Amino acid sequence: MIRNKSIDINCDLGEGFGRYSAAPEEKIMPLISSVNIACGFHAGDPQVMARTVQLAVQHSVAIGAHPGYPDLQGFGRRDMDLAEEEIESMLLYQIGALEGIVRAHGGKLAHVKPHGALYNRASIDGILARRIAETVKKFSAQLILIGLAGSLLVEAGQEVGLRTAAEGFPERAYEPDGNLRSRKKPDALVFEPDTAAAQALRLATKGVPKLANGTETSKGVQTLCVHGDSPNAVAILEAIQARLAENKITVRRL
Repeated sequence: MIRNKSIDINCDLGEGFGRYSAAPEEKIMPLISSVNIACGFHAGDPQVMARTVQLAVQHSVAIGAHPGYPDLQGFGRRDMDLAEEEIESMLLYQIGALEGIVRAHGGKLAHVKPHGALYNRASIDGILARRIAETVKKFSAQLILIGLAGSLLVEAGQEVGLRTAAEGFPERAYEPDGNLRSRKKPDALVFEPDTAAAQALRLATKGVPKLANGTETSKGVQTLCVHGDSPNAVAILEAIQARLAENKITVRRL
């Protein structure tokens, strides 16, 4: 049985644009220990990034870059067939932009978590996963690489010598192979706070169940993600915090 005495809770934020805000960040930030900030390609802009960084620094939340495909209209959730050199350049561009803002506001960049379709593809595409891991290490070997628990992205990070964090999703449904259910399916998302809290506890204590070749295994989880653009994000986070506290699991940044 996998059981964490402490676990990180992360949230994807900074995903607004101009005057538009995708999440109630002032209410969310006190409920998380790590934040993944959009870097302008799938969402966000310099001003949005700066505001989110300032809020994270204020609440002592670990700051990470959340780079995605250059796909504002599709919110980075549409797959793109890019050359490896393009992947490297777009990652360095986005991570570097956020790192500069973080440093200017007295913070320190702690991790990188790819966004959306880039994240999902890197979970099952070994070549892409390796290129992402190598690029993150090229930027800084001190950064933590976050990826789906049991994925090729986590394996690639470990292979190149990065510290990694395996991620679980309280408000997403899973397939038997341990991958996330496609958002195109009607039952892919979990909206009920109590249901999400129960899944968060299972992930923290038992990991992600993965059925392959008739054999069930569990992949440990070090961080839980709640999407900032989820309709019930605040209520879900409050329920998760309460459920973890009831079971003596501390929320702590990576």
